[in-house]
Amino acid sequence: MRACVIHGRGDLRVTGWRTPTPGPGDAVVEVAYGGICGSDLHYWKHGGVGDFTLREPMVLGHEVVGTVLANDSGAGPAPGTPVAVHPATPCGACPECRAGRANICRDTRYLGSAARLPHVQGGFVQHLVVPAAQLRALPDGLELRPAALAEPLAVALHAVRRAGDVAGRHVLVTGAGPIGCLVVAAARAAGAGAVTVSDLLPAALASATTAGATATVRADDPSAAWPAEVDVAVEASGSPAGLETCLRRVRRGGTVVQLGMLPPGSVPFAGNLLVSREIDLRGAFRFDDEFDDALRLLAATPALEALITDVLPLDRAGDAFRLAADRTRSCKVLLELGSVRLRAS
Repeated sequence: MRACVIHGRGDLRVTGWRTPTPGPGDAVVEVAYGGICGSDLHYWKHGGVGDFTLREPMVLGHEVVGTVLANDSGAGPAPGTPVAVHPATPCGACPECRAGRANICRDTRYLGSAARLPHVQGGFVQHLVVPAAQLRALPDGLELRPAALAEPLAVALHAVRRAGDVAGRHVLVTGAGPIGCLVVAAARAAGAGAVTVSDLLPAALASATTAGATATVRADDPSAAWPAEVDVAVEASGSPAGLETCLRRVRRGGTVVQLGMLPPGSVPFAGNLLVSREIDLRGAFRFDDEFDDALRLLAATPALEALITDVLPLDRAGDAFRLAADRTRSCKVLLELGSVRLRAS
């Protein structure tokens, strides 16, 4: 079979890859689509993401859907079932897992992650072997292509839950990439009264409007009509400037959720505002059972499929990554994991 493998900074290849032998409890999925995430782009551009550095070749991808090819585990979806793959395998034994916070498990395995060595190989591969317990049959009416949004939407749902009750409240989202746009959808689904989104790019703000934003702001426009204050702010750009905006725009006693992955190392921010305005600053990392909620929300909200702007075959992985990195031309880009010619990309 073939896979999209990162060998080092800027070194992305479509190459042959051996299918692992399924172990007890495993299933085999014939992958149909995989979404290119910001972390995949970081591995490609920089050789790492946050504090996770690439140390060996690794199959990328953790936003994958497909059809069950084999499942002898005795549990989970049967062969032929269209499924989405929950990418996390938490340890189940650490204090965080025992406390019901498996998303911050200290010994988790996550598809396409260099957080541990050997790295956890990802899902941009034609046949994927995963624990059957991580497969989710798609709800009625949800097709494979839009289901590829389930993983990033689960991230967004978790961030909104970290903010607390947003019903009737004004939410600011800084950053209108795919995750930021899905935060808009998650906030609206949670009953937010208004959602304002800021970004530097008109195309990204247009995608945010598609997702349900009630107002958009060009972050670099000095005459932009910012809201006087908001109740909740979700920082989804991963930039220190975005965090600064959230801290300065949220009301006294409000909540800021840092969702975007900031640059590694120390980052200066307006910490005095946390004190003088008694702002709650919370982190949001990945998700747990929100994955199932994301599938249900996608089935109920077919308009979200419009955030998928491009689908390219696996043999054009290099083109797909370049397109996904160009936010003037794309929102969410998918790889189609089908019959491809073996070549470098």
